[in-house]
Amino acid sequence: MKIGIVANVLQDKPFDEALAYFKKLGIQTVEPGCGGYAGKAHVNPEMLLADKAELVQFRQQLEDSGLTISALSCHGNPIHPDAEMATQYDSDMRNAVLLCEQLGLDTITCFSGCAGDHPGAKYPNWVTCPWPDDYLKILEYQWNDVLIPYWKDFTAFAKAHGVTKIALELHPGFMVYNSETLKRLRGAVGPEIGVNFDPSHLIWQGMDSVAVLRELKESIFHVHAKNLKIDPINRSVNGVLDTKHYSDELNRSWLFRTLGYGNDVAYWKTLFSTLRMIGYDGAVSIEHEDSLINRFEGLEKAVSMMKECIIMESETAMWWA
Repeated sequence: MKIGIVANVLQDKPFDEALAYFKKLGIQTVEPGCGGYAGKAHVNPEMLLADKAELVQFRQQLEDSGLTISALSCHGNPIHPDAEMATQYDSDMRNAVLLCEQLGLDTITCFSGCAGDHPGAKYPNWVTCPWPDDYLKILEYQWNDVLIPYWKDFTAFAKAHGVTKIALELHPGFMVYNSETLKRLRGAVGPEIGVNFDPSHLIWQGMDSVAVLRELKESIFHVHAKNLKIDPINRSVNGVLDTKHYSDELNRSWLFRTLGYGNDVAYWKTLFSTLRMIGYDGAVSIEHEDSLINRFEGLEKAVSMMKECIIMESETAMWWA
């Protein structure tokens, strides 16, 4: 496995400056934003695809840095009921695929998206309960009329351009958010649909990260190292379906935390060992969204813990057996 980074944590810095800082920390591979919610501060596929000289310069910049790209991030909502928004997110994703083709990459990270509750809807509708029965009718429309048809079409496009790993982040608010919904979409679309495994979103939902890894196995295409801490006092009063702003740290039921401030070393060592057992040997991208710690201090602490816990070298033969 390799220590990676979600690069937009330094989106306010020039890409070469960000790469140099990442390299200095001991990071080996980067996951840059290429549109959608992550923006295009470091990598703008549309520009690079339109200008061969810019693309050559970009490749050289990466080579000079000594780092590689693990995946291109294009997290958005391509099935948003607002057609203009959906088109923009879809365009960003397709351009990311085309850039992957030029760079020899086979993986993008993204969200499944969330549809509206009917063809004339204005906003997404994330259904989380089966009753009243209206909600099940919404789900039937969302899955059969929107989600599955969209991803069948997009996956065919991605495969035609060499992208065979579409790594969906299991995130509440989107239609693929847990093991069951991932397996449903993968079963309907094909093995190109997989997971960008982010344990923080699973902890928030009350899921066991190791159990999810063992359940999904070959569907794990990419991994994020991101922590989350449940506040036991606030949870005991309000549960975990929290819509308070992330800056309201004292009153929220949970917070994103830097590695080591949500789960201890034993948790991460078990998680990385499980990744080894299921055959994953790719990037583990640190994603820093901890509002209580300066991003530079947070990254340094996260990398330090990663170096202690991640398994980098190939295993040796069982000489004792």
